[in-house]
Amino acid sequence: MATQKMLKFVTVGREMPEKRDAASRSEDFHEIYREFADAKAKEQASRCSQCGVPYCQSHCPLHNNIPDWLRLTAEGRTQEAYLRSQETNTFPEICGRICPQDRLCEGNCVIEQSGHGTVTIGAIEKYITDTAWEEGWVKPAAPAQERPESIGIIGAGPGGLAAADRLRRMGFQVTVYDRHDRAGGLLIYGIPGFKLEKPVVERRTRQLRDGGVEFVLNTNVGEDISFDAIRGKHDAVLIATGVYKTRDLDVDNAEAKGVVRALDYLTASNRVDLGDEIPDYEDGELNARGKRVVVIGGGDTAMDCVRTAIRQGAQSVKCLYRRDRANMPGSQREVQNAEEEGVEFVWLSAPGAFVGHVPGEARLAQELDVDGEPVAISAVRVQKMRLGAPDVSGRQSPELIEGADYDEPADLVIKALGFEPEELPRLWGVEGLEVTRWGTVKADYQTHQTSLPGVFAVGDIVRGASLVVWAIRDGREAADSIAGFLADSTRVAAE
Repeated sequence: MATQKMLKFVTVGREMPEKRDAASRSEDFHEIYREFADAKAKEQASRCSQCGVPYCQSHCPLHNNIPDWLRLTAEGRTQEAYLRSQETNTFPEICGRICPQDRLCEGNCVIEQSGHGTVTIGAIEKYITDTAWEEGWVKPAAPAQERPESIGIIGAGPGGLAAADRLRRMGFQVTVYDRHDRAGGLLIYGIPGFKLEKPVVERRTRQLRDGGVEFVLNTNVGEDISFDAIRGKHDAVLIATGVYKTRDLDVDNAEAKGVVRALDYLTASNRVDLGDEIPDYEDGELNARGKRVVVIGGGDTAMDCVRTAIRQGAQSVKCLYRRDRANMPGSQREVQNAEEEGVEFVWLSAPGAFVGHVPGEARLAQELDVDGEPVAISAVRVQKMRLGAPDVSGRQSPELIEGADYDEPADLVIKALGFEPEELPRLWGVEGLEVTRWGTVKADYQTHQTSLPGVFAVGDIVRGASLVVWAIRDGREAADSIAGFLADSTRVAAE
Protein backbone atom coordinates (compact mmCIF):
# COMPACT_ATOMS: atom_id res chain seq x y z
CA MET A 1 0.00 0.00 0.00
CA ALA A 2 1.64 3.22 -1.17
CA THR A 3 0.03 5.41 1.47
CA GLN A 4 1.57 3.36 4.31
CA LYS A 5 4.94 4.80 3.29
CA MET A 6 3.69 8.31 4.02
CA LEU A 7 2.27 10.37 6.91
CA LYS A 8 5.22 9.50 9.17
CA PHE A 9 5.53 13.06 10.49
CA VAL A 10 3.90 12.03 13.80
CA THR A 11 6.60 9.45 14.56
CA VAL A 12 9.59 10.68 12.53
CA GLY A 13 11.14 14.04 13.43
CA ARG A 14 12.37 16.64 10.96
CA GLU A 15 16.03 16.17 10.09
CA MET A 16 18.22 18.18 7.75
CA PRO A 17 21.34 16.71 6.18
CA GLU A 18 24.21 16.95 8.64
CA LYS A 19 25.94 20.34 8.57
CA ARG A 20 29.74 20.46 8.58
CA ASP A 21 30.97 22.07 11.80
CA ALA A 22 31.55 25.82 11.62
CA ALA A 23 35.31 25.64 12.28
CA SER A 24 36.09 23.24 9.42
CA ARG A 25 33.66 24.71 6.87
CA SER A 26 35.01 28.23 7.46
CA GLU A 27 38.35 27.06 6.03
CA ASP A 28 37.09 26.28 2.52
CA PHE A 29 34.46 27.05 -0.11
CA HIS A 30 32.83 23.61 -0.25
CA GLU A 31 29.11 23.24 0.40
CA ILE A 32 28.27 23.06 4.09
CA TYR A 33 25.54 20.41 4.03
CA ARG A 34 26.49 16.75 3.67
CA GLU A 35 24.49 14.47 1.39
CA PHE A 36 21.39 12.62 2.54
CA ALA A 37 21.99 8.86 2.53
CA ASP A 38 19.37 6.95 0.54
CA ALA A 39 17.63 5.61 3.65
CA LYS A 40 17.55 9.05 5.31
CA ALA A 41 16.08 10.70 2.19
CA LYS A 42 13.34 8.05 2.05
CA GLU A 43 12.63 8.49 5.76
CA GLN A 44 12.38 12.27 5.55
CA ALA A 45 10.25 12.14 2.38
CA SER A 46 7.86 9.79 4.20
CA ARG A 47 7.02 12.61 6.64
CA CYS A 48 4.92 14.33 3.91
CA SER A 49 1.23 14.37 4.83
CA GLN A 50 0.11 14.17 1.14
CA CYS A 51 -2.40 16.89 1.98
CA GLY A 52 -5.29 17.60 -0.36
CA VAL A 53 -4.27 21.22 -1.00
CA PRO A 54 -0.45 21.20 -1.20
CA TYR A 55 0.59 24.71 -0.14
CA CYS A 56 4.22 23.76 -0.78
CA GLN A 57 3.36 23.40 -4.46
CA SER A 58 1.22 26.52 -4.74
CA HIS A 59 3.92 28.65 -3.04
CA CYS A 60 6.66 27.37 -5.36
CA PRO A 61 7.12 29.75 -8.32
CA LEU A 62 7.56 26.72 -10.59
CA HIS A 63 4.57 24.89 -9.03
CA ASN A 64 6.76 21.80 -8.63
CA ASN A 65 4.72 18.67 -7.98
CA ILE A 66 6.37 18.25 -4.59
CA PRO A 67 3.97 15.75 -2.92
CA ASP A 68 4.33 13.34 -5.87
CA TRP A 69 8.11 13.26 -5.88
CA LEU A 70 8.25 13.03 -2.09
CA ARG A 71 5.98 9.96 -2.25
CA LEU A 72 8.05 8.40 -5.04
CA THR A 73 11.24 9.00 -3.03
CA ALA A 74 9.72 7.43 0.09
CA GLU A 75 8.77 4.40 -2.00
CA GLY A 76 12.34 4.05 -3.33
CA ARG A 77 11.29 5.05 -6.86
CA THR A 78 14.04 7.65 -7.19
CA GLN A 79 14.27 7.68 -10.99
CA GLU A 80 10.53 8.33 -11.26
CA ALA A 81 10.89 11.04 -8.58
CA TYR A 82 13.61 12.69 -10.69
CA LEU A 83 11.51 12.51 -13.86
CA ARG A 84 8.58 14.10 -12.05
CA SER A 85 10.73 16.88 -10.52
CA GLN A 86 12.31 17.86 -13.85
CA GLU A 87 8.92 18.11 -15.58
CA THR A 88 8.52 21.56 -14.02
CA ASN A 89 12.09 22.55 -13.10
CA THR A 90 15.04 22.78 -15.47
CA PHE A 91 17.63 22.82 -12.66
CA PRO A 92 16.22 21.03 -9.58
CA GLU A 93 19.62 20.36 -8.01
CA ILE A 94 20.42 24.10 -8.14
CA CYS A 95 17.08 25.14 -6.64
CA GLY A 96 17.50 22.47 -3.96
CA ARG A 97 20.73 24.18 -2.94
CA ILE A 98 19.96 27.90 -3.19
CA CYS A 99 16.19 28.47 -3.06
CA PRO A 100 15.03 30.14 0.18
CA GLN A 101 12.82 27.16 1.02
CA ASP A 102 12.11 28.66 4.44
CA ARG A 103 10.20 31.46 2.64
CA LEU A 104 8.63 29.33 -0.12
CA CYS A 105 7.75 25.62 -0.12
CA GLU A 106 8.95 24.60 3.36
CA GLY A 107 7.65 27.80 4.93
CA ASN A 108 4.14 26.83 3.78
CA CYS A 109 4.25 23.12 4.62
CA VAL A 110 1.02 22.02 6.34
CA ILE A 111 2.73 19.88 8.98
CA GLU A 112 4.92 22.87 9.89
CA GLN A 113 1.72 24.75 10.75
CA SER A 114 0.71 21.88 13.04
CA GLY A 115 3.99 22.02 14.96
CA HIS A 116 5.69 18.92 13.58
CA GLY A 117 8.50 20.62 11.67
CA THR A 118 8.43 21.07 7.91
CA VAL A 119 9.40 18.37 5.42
CA THR A 120 13.00 19.03 4.27
CA ILE A 121 11.88 19.58 0.67
CA GLY A 122 15.01 21.34 -0.62
CA ALA A 123 17.43 18.71 0.68
CA ILE A 124 15.35 15.90 -0.86
CA GLU A 125 15.11 17.77 -4.19
CA LYS A 126 18.91 18.07 -4.22
CA TYR A 127 19.31 14.37 -3.31
CA ILE A 128 16.98 13.23 -6.11
CA THR A 129 18.79 15.11 -8.89
CA ASP A 130 22.33 14.47 -7.60
CA THR A 131 21.41 10.77 -7.64
CA ALA A 132 20.07 11.18 -11.19
CA TRP A 133 23.41 12.63 -12.32
CA GLU A 134 25.34 9.81 -10.63
CA GLU A 135 23.12 7.16 -12.23
CA GLY A 136 23.25 8.71 -15.71
CA TRP A 137 19.54 9.52 -15.86
CA VAL A 138 20.12 13.19 -16.81
CA LYS A 139 20.28 13.34 -20.60
CA PRO A 140 21.10 16.19 -23.00
CA ALA A 141 18.42 17.38 -25.40
CA ALA A 142 17.75 14.97 -28.26
CA PRO A 143 14.84 16.50 -30.18
CA ALA A 144 12.74 14.10 -32.25
CA GLN A 145 12.76 16.63 -35.09
CA GLU A 146 15.03 19.58 -35.84
CA ARG A 147 13.38 22.94 -36.48
CA PRO A 148 14.93 25.49 -38.85
CA GLU A 149 14.06 28.57 -36.76
CA SER A 150 16.77 30.01 -34.54
CA ILE A 151 16.59 31.92 -31.27
CA GLY A 152 19.25 34.25 -29.89
CA ILE A 153 19.37 34.47 -26.10
CA ILE A 154 21.28 37.34 -24.49
CA GLY A 155 22.46 36.28 -21.05
CA ALA A 156 23.62 32.87 -19.82
CA GLY A 157 22.12 33.10 -16.34
CA PRO A 158 19.33 30.86 -15.01
CA GLY A 159 16.55 32.50 -17.05
CA GLY A 160 18.44 32.33 -20.34
CA LEU A 161 19.67 28.78 -19.74
CA ALA A 162 16.21 27.52 -18.74
CA ALA A 163 14.77 28.93 -21.97
CA ALA A 164 17.67 27.53 -24.01
CA ASP A 165 17.08 24.04 -22.63
CA ARG A 166 13.34 24.08 -23.28
CA LEU A 167 13.66 25.53 -26.79
CA ARG A 168 16.41 23.11 -27.75
CA ARG A 169 14.31 20.14 -26.60
CA MET A 170 11.60 21.37 -28.98
CA GLY A 171 14.16 21.21 -31.81
CA PHE A 172 14.90 24.92 -32.28
CA GLN A 173 18.40 26.19 -33.04
CA VAL A 174 19.59 28.12 -29.98
CA THR A 175 22.53 30.50 -29.54
CA VAL A 176 23.32 32.01 -26.13
CA TYR A 177 25.41 35.21 -25.93
CA ASP A 178 27.11 36.26 -22.70
CA ARG A 179 29.60 38.93 -21.67
CA HIS A 180 31.57 36.56 -19.41
CA ASP A 181 34.01 33.80 -20.28
CA ARG A 182 31.84 31.13 -18.63
CA ALA A 183 28.10 30.47 -18.85
CA GLY A 184 26.01 30.55 -15.69
CA GLY A 185 25.69 34.25 -14.83
CA LEU A 186 25.25 34.79 -11.10
CA LEU A 187 25.15 31.01 -10.59
CA ILE A 188 28.83 30.83 -11.53
CA TYR A 189 30.18 34.25 -10.47
CA GLY A 190 27.75 35.68 -7.91
CA ILE A 191 26.85 32.79 -5.59
CA PRO A 192 29.74 31.42 -3.50
CA GLY A 193 30.81 27.78 -3.69
CA PHE A 194 29.75 27.05 -0.10
CA LYS A 195 26.14 27.43 -1.30
CA LEU A 196 26.54 26.17 -4.87
CA GLU A 197 29.72 24.38 -5.91
CA LYS A 198 30.74 25.39 -9.41
CA PRO A 199 30.96 21.89 -10.95
CA VAL A 200 27.19 21.63 -10.33
CA VAL A 201 26.66 24.60 -12.69
CA GLU A 202 29.36 23.58 -15.18
CA ARG A 203 27.88 20.12 -15.76
CA ARG A 204 24.57 21.79 -16.68
CA THR A 205 26.21 24.07 -19.25
CA ARG A 206 28.10 21.04 -20.63
CA GLN A 207 24.78 19.21 -20.92
CA LEU A 208 23.30 22.14 -22.88
CA ARG A 209 26.32 22.18 -25.24
CA ASP A 210 26.06 18.41 -25.70
CA GLY A 211 22.39 18.92 -26.60
CA GLY A 212 23.24 21.39 -29.36
CA VAL A 213 23.02 24.80 -27.69
CA GLU A 214 25.70 27.15 -29.07
CA PHE A 215 27.44 29.52 -26.65
CA VAL A 216 29.06 32.77 -27.79
CA LEU A 217 31.00 33.95 -24.73
CA ASN A 218 33.19 37.00 -24.01
CA THR A 219 30.69 38.95 -26.09
CA ASN A 220 29.33 42.31 -24.96
CA VAL A 221 26.16 43.29 -26.79
CA GLY A 222 26.51 46.89 -27.93
CA GLU A 223 30.31 46.57 -28.18
CA ASP A 224 31.38 43.25 -29.73
CA ILE A 225 28.08 42.67 -31.53
CA SER A 226 25.11 44.94 -32.01
CA PHE A 227 21.61 44.13 -30.80
CA ASP A 228 20.36 44.72 -34.35
CA ALA A 229 22.86 42.14 -35.66
CA ILE A 230 21.50 39.56 -33.21
CA ARG A 231 17.92 40.39 -34.25
CA GLY A 232 18.88 40.09 -37.90
CA LYS A 233 20.52 36.72 -37.38
CA HIS A 234 17.71 35.05 -35.43
CA ASP A 235 13.97 34.52 -35.82
CA ALA A 236 13.36 35.56 -32.20
CA VAL A 237 15.45 37.08 -29.42
CA LEU A 238 15.24 36.64 -25.66
CA ILE A 239 16.77 39.25 -23.33
CA ALA A 240 17.88 37.60 -20.07
CA THR A 241 20.72 39.84 -18.92
CA GLY A 242 19.88 40.11 -15.23
CA VAL A 243 20.62 43.27 -13.25
CA TYR A 244 24.21 44.07 -12.40
CA LYS A 245 24.32 47.79 -11.65
CA THR A 246 24.98 48.20 -7.92
CA ARG A 247 22.82 50.51 -5.84
CA ASP A 248 25.01 52.99 -4.03
CA LEU A 249 25.05 54.75 -0.70
CA ASP A 250 23.86 58.31 -0.39
CA VAL A 251 26.65 59.20 2.05
CA ASP A 252 29.82 61.22 1.96
CA ASN A 253 32.88 59.49 0.54
CA ALA A 254 30.99 56.52 -0.92
CA GLU A 255 33.90 55.82 -3.32
CA ALA A 256 36.64 55.72 -0.68
CA LYS A 257 39.65 53.44 -1.16
CA GLY A 258 38.86 50.13 0.52
CA VAL A 259 35.10 50.46 -0.16
CA VAL A 260 34.08 47.88 -2.78
CA ARG A 261 30.92 46.60 -4.46
CA ALA A 262 29.55 43.21 -3.42
CA LEU A 263 29.45 41.80 -6.95
CA ASP A 264 33.08 42.77 -7.66
CA TYR A 265 34.10 41.15 -4.38
CA LEU A 266 32.11 37.93 -4.92
CA THR A 267 33.13 37.60 -8.57
CA ALA A 268 36.82 37.88 -7.66
CA SER A 269 36.44 35.23 -4.96
CA ASN A 270 34.57 32.86 -7.27
CA ARG A 271 37.12 33.36 -10.04
CA VAL A 272 39.97 32.54 -7.64
CA ASP A 273 38.04 29.43 -6.58
CA LEU A 274 37.74 28.48 -10.28
CA GLY A 275 41.52 28.84 -10.70
CA ASP A 276 41.69 32.25 -12.43
CA GLU A 277 44.39 34.81 -11.68
CA ILE A 278 42.80 38.01 -10.36
CA PRO A 279 45.20 40.94 -9.83
CA ASP A 280 42.76 42.86 -7.59
CA TYR A 281 42.60 39.81 -5.34
CA GLU A 282 46.35 39.24 -5.33
CA ASP A 283 47.11 42.87 -4.40
CA GLY A 284 44.58 42.70 -1.55
CA GLU A 285 41.94 45.10 -2.86
CA LEU A 286 39.28 42.36 -3.10
CA ASN A 287 40.74 40.04 -0.47
CA ALA A 288 39.61 40.12 3.17
CA ARG A 289 42.59 38.25 4.65
CA GLY A 290 43.69 39.80 7.93
CA LYS A 291 41.27 42.73 7.59
CA ARG A 292 38.50 44.17 9.72
CA VAL A 293 35.57 43.79 7.34
CA VAL A 294 32.25 45.63 7.46
CA VAL A 295 29.46 44.53 5.11
CA ILE A 296 26.54 46.92 4.58
CA GLY A 297 23.18 45.34 3.75
CA GLY A 298 20.76 42.67 4.94
CA GLY A 299 19.89 40.55 1.90
CA ASP A 300 21.23 37.24 0.65
CA THR A 301 24.08 39.01 -1.19
CA ALA A 302 25.24 40.50 2.12
CA MET A 303 25.16 37.01 3.66
CA ASP A 304 27.29 35.71 0.78
CA CYS A 305 29.82 38.50 1.41
CA VAL A 306 30.16 38.07 5.17
CA ARG A 307 30.59 34.31 4.86
CA THR A 308 33.11 34.71 2.03
CA ALA A 309 35.15 37.16 4.15
CA ILE A 310 35.29 34.60 6.98
CA ARG A 311 36.68 31.99 4.58
CA GLN A 312 39.28 34.41 3.23
CA GLY A 313 40.68 34.77 6.75
CA ALA A 314 39.32 38.17 7.84
CA GLN A 315 40.36 39.39 11.27
CA SER A 316 36.73 40.26 12.05
CA VAL A 317 33.48 40.48 10.06
CA LYS A 318 30.54 42.71 10.99
CA CYS A 319 27.28 43.19 9.11
CA LEU A 320 25.47 46.52 9.44
CA TYR A 321 21.74 46.43 8.78
CA ARG A 322 19.41 49.39 9.28
CA ARG A 323 16.46 47.31 10.52
CA ASP A 324 16.32 44.46 13.05
CA ARG A 325 16.61 40.70 12.59
CA ALA A 326 12.84 40.20 12.18
CA ASN A 327 12.72 42.71 9.30
CA MET A 328 15.75 41.40 7.45
CA PRO A 329 15.13 40.42 3.79
CA GLY A 330 17.79 37.68 3.71
CA SER A 331 17.24 34.03 4.61
CA GLN A 332 17.16 33.39 8.36
CA ARG A 333 18.93 30.10 7.67
CA GLU A 334 21.82 32.04 6.13
CA VAL A 335 21.95 34.45 9.08
CA GLN A 336 22.23 31.48 11.43
CA ASN A 337 24.98 29.90 9.31
CA ALA A 338 26.88 33.21 9.30
CA GLU A 339 26.60 33.62 13.09
CA GLU A 340 27.87 30.07 13.61
CA GLU A 341 30.89 30.93 11.46
CA GLY A 342 31.78 34.02 13.50
CA VAL A 343 29.98 36.92 11.81
CA GLU A 344 28.70 39.66 14.14
CA PHE A 345 25.43 41.37 13.16
CA VAL A 346 24.99 44.99 14.17
CA TRP A 347 21.26 45.60 13.90
CA LEU A 348 19.56 49.01 13.54
CA SER A 349 22.76 50.51 12.14
CA ALA A 350 23.56 52.40 8.95
CA PRO A 351 26.71 54.02 7.55
CA GLY A 352 26.85 57.81 7.84
CA ALA A 353 30.30 58.39 6.32
CA PHE A 354 33.62 56.69 5.70
CA VAL A 355 36.63 57.92 7.63
CA GLY A 356 40.15 57.65 6.24
CA HIS A 357 43.49 57.78 7.97
CA VAL A 358 46.87 59.29 7.16
CA PRO A 359 49.76 59.48 9.66
CA GLY A 360 48.88 61.88 12.45
CA GLU A 361 45.28 62.63 11.48
CA ALA A 362 41.89 61.24 10.53
CA ARG A 363 40.04 62.83 7.67
CA LEU A 364 37.07 62.19 5.42
CA ALA A 365 38.00 59.42 3.06
CA GLN A 366 37.14 61.27 -0.15
CA GLU A 367 40.21 63.43 0.40
CA LEU A 368 43.59 62.74 -1.21
CA ASP A 369 46.84 61.88 0.52
CA VAL A 370 50.18 63.54 -0.27
CA ASP A 371 50.62 61.34 -3.36
CA GLY A 372 47.24 62.35 -4.75
CA GLU A 373 45.68 58.96 -3.94
CA PRO A 374 42.34 58.59 -2.10
CA VAL A 375 42.81 58.17 1.63
CA ALA A 376 42.38 54.55 2.67
CA ILE A 377 39.36 53.66 4.78
CA SER A 378 40.01 53.30 8.51
CA ALA A 379 36.49 53.38 9.94
CA VAL A 380 32.78 53.50 9.16
CA ARG A 381 30.84 56.22 10.95
CA VAL A 382 27.84 54.24 12.16
CA GLN A 383 24.48 55.86 12.72
CA LYS A 384 22.14 54.13 15.15
CA MET A 385 18.52 53.72 14.02
CA ARG A 386 15.13 52.89 15.48
CA LEU A 387 12.06 51.54 13.71
CA GLY A 388 9.25 54.03 13.18
CA ALA A 389 5.98 53.95 11.25
CA PRO A 390 5.48 51.38 8.46
CA ASP A 391 6.43 52.41 4.91
CA VAL A 392 4.47 51.61 1.72
CA SER A 393 5.64 47.97 1.87
CA GLY A 394 4.26 47.60 5.39
CA ARG A 395 7.69 47.33 7.01
CA GLN A 396 8.69 49.78 9.70
CA SER A 397 10.91 52.56 8.39
CA PRO A 398 14.30 53.12 10.05
CA GLU A 399 14.68 56.53 11.73
CA LEU A 400 17.96 58.11 12.77
CA ILE A 401 18.73 58.43 16.48
CA GLU A 402 20.46 61.80 16.76
CA GLY A 403 23.78 61.90 18.59
CA ALA A 404 24.29 58.13 18.75
CA ASP A 405 26.98 57.93 16.03
CA TYR A 406 30.22 56.08 16.61
CA ASP A 407 33.21 55.01 14.49
CA GLU A 408 33.56 51.30 13.69
CA PRO A 409 37.17 50.43 12.66
CA ALA A 410 37.33 48.92 9.16
CA ASP A 411 39.97 48.06 6.55
CA LEU A 412 37.51 46.75 3.95
CA VAL A 413 33.87 47.83 3.46
CA ILE A 414 31.62 45.83 1.13
CA LYS A 415 28.43 47.47 -0.19
CA ALA A 416 25.67 44.85 -0.59
CA LEU A 417 22.74 47.16 -1.23
CA GLY A 418 20.97 45.41 -4.08
CA PHE A 419 21.06 45.78 -7.86
CA GLU A 420 19.46 47.96 -10.50
CA PRO A 421 19.06 47.46 -14.28
CA GLU A 422 21.52 48.91 -16.74
CA GLU A 423 20.09 51.26 -19.39
CA LEU A 424 19.81 48.68 -22.15
CA PRO A 425 18.23 50.89 -24.85
CA ARG A 426 21.11 53.38 -24.47
CA LEU A 427 23.86 50.77 -24.03
CA TRP A 428 22.68 48.77 -27.01
CA GLY A 429 21.64 51.71 -29.18
CA VAL A 430 18.21 50.20 -29.75
CA GLU A 431 15.09 52.24 -30.41
CA GLY A 432 11.60 51.14 -29.49
CA LEU A 433 12.53 48.88 -26.57
CA GLU A 434 10.26 50.19 -23.84
CA VAL A 435 11.40 50.26 -20.23
CA THR A 436 9.58 51.00 -16.97
CA ARG A 437 10.26 54.01 -14.77
CA TRP A 438 12.64 51.76 -12.80
CA GLY A 439 14.63 51.00 -15.95
CA THR A 440 13.52 47.37 -16.23
CA VAL A 441 12.46 46.09 -19.64
CA LYS A 442 8.68 46.27 -20.11
CA ALA A 443 7.37 42.81 -21.01
CA ASP A 444 3.99 41.11 -20.91
CA TYR A 445 3.80 39.06 -17.70
CA GLN A 446 2.23 36.07 -19.46
CA THR A 447 3.94 35.96 -22.85
CA HIS A 448 7.13 37.86 -21.89
CA GLN A 449 6.87 39.74 -25.23
CA THR A 450 8.48 43.20 -25.23
CA SER A 451 7.47 46.25 -27.29
CA LEU A 452 9.64 44.96 -30.18
CA PRO A 453 8.15 42.21 -32.38
CA GLY A 454 9.87 38.87 -31.83
CA VAL A 455 11.83 40.15 -28.82
CA PHE A 456 11.07 38.67 -25.40
CA ALA A 457 12.56 39.36 -21.96
CA VAL A 458 12.73 37.40 -18.69
CA GLY A 459 14.19 37.33 -15.22
CA ASP A 460 15.65 40.19 -13.21
CA ILE A 461 15.87 42.57 -16.19
CA VAL A 462 12.04 42.50 -16.13
CA ARG A 463 11.29 41.83 -12.44
CA GLY A 464 14.16 43.70 -10.82
CA ALA A 465 16.51 41.75 -8.53
CA SER A 466 14.67 38.55 -7.63
CA LEU A 467 15.16 34.83 -7.05
CA VAL A 468 16.79 32.26 -9.34
CA VAL A 469 13.61 30.16 -9.23
CA TRP A 470 11.56 33.05 -10.70
CA ALA A 471 14.09 33.45 -13.53
CA ILE A 472 13.79 29.72 -14.31
CA ARG A 473 10.01 29.99 -14.37
CA ASP A 474 10.15 33.04 -16.66
CA GLY A 475 12.63 31.32 -18.99
CA ARG A 476 10.46 28.22 -19.34
CA GLU A 477 7.30 30.28 -19.95
CA ALA A 478 9.06 32.49 -22.51
CA ALA A 479 10.34 29.43 -24.38
CA ASP A 480 6.74 28.28 -24.85
CA SER A 481 5.69 31.79 -25.95
CA ILE A 482 8.55 31.96 -28.45
CA ALA A 483 7.57 28.58 -29.86
CA GLY A 484 4.00 29.85 -30.28
CA PHE A 485 5.22 33.09 -31.89
CA LEU A 486 7.38 31.19 -34.39
CA ALA A 487 4.55 28.78 -35.21
CA ASP A 488 2.24 31.77 -35.92
CA SER A 489 4.97 33.42 -38.06
CA THR A 490 5.42 30.23 -40.06
CA ARG A 491 1.68 29.89 -40.61
CA VAL A 492 1.36 33.51 -41.72
CA ALA A 493 4.30 33.10 -44.12
CA ALA A 494 2.73 29.93 -45.57
CA GLU A 495 -0.55 31.75 -46.19
